[in-house]
Amino acid sequence: MANYTSLVSELIATTENDGDEFVNFIPNIVNRAEERLTKDLDDYGLVTYTSVAVSSGTNLLTLPTGTRIVKNINIKNSNSSKINLLLRTDEFINDYWPVSASTNSSYPPKYYARRNNTTVLIAPTPASTFDGEVVHVSRPTTLTSVTQTNYFTDFCYDLLYTACMIESAVFQKDYNAATFYEQKYAGILNLQRNQARRTRRDDMQTPANPTGGDNPVIPNSP
Repeated sequence: MANYTSLVSELIATTENDGDEFVNFIPNIVNRAEERLTKDLDDYGLVTYTSVAVSSGTNLLTLPTGTRIVKNINIKNSNSSKINLLLRTDEFINDYWPVSASTNSSYPPKYYARRNNTTVLIAPTPASTFDGEVVHVSRPTTLTSVTQTNYFTDFCYDLLYTACMIESAVFQKDYNAATFYEQKYAGILNLQRNQARRTRRDDMQTPANPTGGDNPVIPNSP
């Protein structure tokens, strides 16, 4: 089973470098590799579901810590049915609901917009508190000697290892090796992205979205 300890051992063995300077830098290498994978992958394995409260009288919602991308925000109505809020721009929110303190129980929240990296705007401003859920992409818990495994070790270890080898080569100023592993990384990344695309359909569906995102097209529809 791949874990942090085995990753460190492989990096030392492959680079043939067990010097203290390199070994002490390995946590930085792994951290940089994980950061790169979080940006490169569009994978359900990085998706987190976090319950939140959309508070009455305020049009601001604080995103869960570590949120990189918001996939959707939903609230529950009086029947506990989920209602997806629609993504708009902050300019739209300001035009649509210009007085943020104004509330009306006849107009529950319908839209949201990114305000910055940690908060979103909600409109209309809720007149009562709603239970909600933020579906977001976040970086998995960082690998360390204590946290031995995460999504990257369990499901894409080859990509993680190759990304670490790029950083290792750069650290050692071996730029030819860095170029080699960059090419290898690109090939494995394409395979990983293809796997992610395959998870967005089953064998009864046609992969009709060339961008690799969720498939909005109904096969054989007019």
